[in-house]
Amino acid sequence: MVFSSHLFVFYFLPLAWLLYCAAPPRGRHLLLTLLSYLFYGWANPLFVVLMAFSTAVDFACGRVISADSVPAPGSEVTRARTRRQRIALAISIATNLGLLGFFKYFHFGIDSFNGLVAALGQPHWQWDTFFRITLPLGISFYTFQSMSYTIDVYRGDAAAIRNPIDFACYVSMFPQLVAGPIIRFHEVAQQLEHRTHTLEKLARGVALFILGLSKKVLLANTCGLMADVVFEAGSRSVLDGWLGLLAYSFQIYFDFSGYSDMAIGIGLALGFTFPKNFDSPYQAASITEFWRRWHLSLSYWLRDYLYLPLGGNRRGPTRTYINLAMVMLLGGLWHGAAWTFVAWGALHGSALALERALDKKSLYHAWPRPIRVGLTFLVVAIGWVFFRSGSISEAWSFLASLVGLQATHPGSALLTVQTRQPWLLGWMLVAAIVTWAAPQSWDWTRRITARRAATLLGLLAVSLLLLTTQSFNPFIYFIF
Repeated sequence: MVFSSHLFVFYFLPLAWLLYCAAPPRGRHLLLTLLSYLFYGWANPLFVVLMAFSTAVDFACGRVISADSVPAPGSEVTRARTRRQRIALAISIATNLGLLGFFKYFHFGIDSFNGLVAALGQPHWQWDTFFRITLPLGISFYTFQSMSYTIDVYRGDAAAIRNPIDFACYVSMFPQLVAGPIIRFHEVAQQLEHRTHTLEKLARGVALFILGLSKKVLLANTCGLMADVVFEAGSRSVLDGWLGLLAYSFQIYFDFSGYSDMAIGIGLALGFTFPKNFDSPYQAASITEFWRRWHLSLSYWLRDYLYLPLGGNRRGPTRTYINLAMVMLLGGLWHGAAWTFVAWGALHGSALALERALDKKSLYHAWPRPIRVGLTFLVVAIGWVFFRSGSISEAWSFLASLVGLQATHPGSALLTVQTRQPWLLGWMLVAAIVTWAAPQSWDWTRRITARRAATLLGLLAVSLLLLTTQSFNPFIYFIF
């Protein structure tokens, strides 16, 4: 079930909200958990069993960790952790990473091994599997989220939950279950105990949901049509290649930021305040700044639970570069089990290390900001080629077409006709204006005036109208 569907917009969401409002406060977390399990299990009920198992393990580990004395959240007191606490934390991390590794990377590992031994001239060493593993929706998101609970409790950043229903609600909450934002436990621990429900929250939540739906239906889906045509073409001209790359850059941004807006908006309607997940990332003037603006919940998770524990930038320049590279490579693999994602992570890791090496004294930092924004967007867009391509060879072929090194076939003229349609180029222009000139949804919805309410109603009407006619409606991050 996706947010931009009639089933969700007209049936599931209104019914879920009405039931939530009618439920007594003590029963709301149980209701949200059941609704979330229904939402998650709509595609495959077995996915719910896997998530429930991960939830049970982490809840039990949190209870074990809290059974031994743990400093209260915010306390200055630090205590040596007991052996039981360390074992419980290790079980939690191993279980979550084990589930993620098996379901997401099993076939990637087998295929990589078979390719390696074939290249070494030992095809008889190849391992042929007779079964295929289905990737559960959102497993990359909820395992990171659930794992943050035991880590926060172990560190003393949050107190353990005593009620398993409350914890199940935290892990499975349907607004951000399958595509984020990744909500770390200490960010919502107090809200699980007590939160307010106000008309202002509801109004802003509805506004964010409408803006997110509009981003998805009006911009992401339209730009995605052009991106798919160009990326899947056998050959393409230089201009067609750049138009397709720009279209995909817009598609992935509005697809994911639109989903985040909808998730945050639904959370507000339920009384939860989730953190901001996007901060106009294409307006960044460096790759370092880009990662302070793009998918903030993942960036902060990798920083706090991986980069800083590895030493961050506290152990000298060489170790800092290694840590940056390792974090971005793992971040690439987190997105997908393919060498293209490793290459994408390597590109961003190299750019981060290079920027840190150049420091602010370099000529790069002296350039006017518009030039730096343009160069940063160019690097990010080049990275999206690996993100979008099905293989490394496809990515190199596409990159070659961007500089005129790929031979074009006569049939590419048909591609040119498809990409030059006025309505497609018009929506691309709208996407560019929203990206670089429009205010952020997060800020625009802080105050809902009569004029803004009318704008929202208009956007909702157009979005729902197009939703009835569009057959192209993917959510890119659902596959992660």
